[in-house]
Amino acid sequence: MLQIAKHRWLPLAALTLALGAPGASIAAEQKSVAVTAIVEHPALDSVRDGIKAALEEGGYREGENLKWQYQSAQGNTGTAAQIARKFIGDRPDVIVGIATPSAQALVASTKSTPILFSAVTDPVEAQLVRNWEASGSNVSGVSDLLELDKQMELIKRVLPDAKRVGMVYNPGEANSAVVVRRLKELLPSMGMTLVEAAAPRSVDVGSAARSLVGKVDVIYTNTDNNVVSAYESLVKVGNDTRTPLIASDTDSVKRGAIAALGLDYFEHGKQTGRMVLRVLNGEKPGDIKPETSENLSLFLNPAAAERQGVTLSQELLDSAAEIIE
Repeated sequence: MLQIAKHRWLPLAALTLALGAPGASIAAEQKSVAVTAIVEHPALDSVRDGIKAALEEGGYREGENLKWQYQSAQGNTGTAAQIARKFIGDRPDVIVGIATPSAQALVASTKSTPILFSAVTDPVEAQLVRNWEASGSNVSGVSDLLELDKQMELIKRVLPDAKRVGMVYNPGEANSAVVVRRLKELLPSMGMTLVEAAAPRSVDVGSAARSLVGKVDVIYTNTDNNVVSAYESLVKVGNDTRTPLIASDTDSVKRGAIAALGLDYFEHGKQTGRMVLRVLNGEKPGDIKPETSENLSLFLNPAAAERQGVTLSQELLDSAAEIIE
């Protein structure tokens, strides 16, 4: 009897699979997500990892029901455009562009494939969307825009007598150009001035920083991808010349900046990942308002402060979310 039951069950199982009941259902539910970043550095890597973590929390796992692709442009905008065209040709369900140049390359390449940006300072200035409302297009995303007055207030808390703020940046990166313009408007009202140093390539960061020595009281860095990817060269200048470094990227504090009031980029990635889930579940990017991340954390590095000639107040130390030992 057992043998007969066994032989009767096998053809039924084969028929069920052929008709596609459970197996085909899983295949039908499989989604494809492609992610590209302009360069690899700790903050952008954290965004990528946060996106993937949010997808896993939403039930999508690579190799099961998720096709996951990731490529870095290694700091090259031409490569970013090539990656954009390749990904669009693959026809994924959604593509995420991490950082302004990669997001711009994607948006310039398609008007139909769903595109989400992440770690973009000003998506309006970067011409990714027309305003901060739902775009009605194929684009939305999550911005890492920071309130610059709070950034400059941090400089005052670390260096109360600071008057001249230096900034190393890539003039060709829209997110940095807009920060420079806004700092020029903001700093005079706070009794400070801006001194700029251009670094069009990551290899220019060290020499740009050296050009500021003696001309500034502090060097501030935003989330400029050239600068962040080569932050160690900036730190060397700061340590060698006792020029204080203040960042907006908390990972830069771990790498040698004195302080940063910034985002947790892993959580920023998870926020982006939750938006990806909304698109995978049927929403159109054009129906979703661009978002910002508002939870800022103060990171301090007392050892870096000592190397750069700064004594951190106890009040400042007590208010830190994390102190790098």
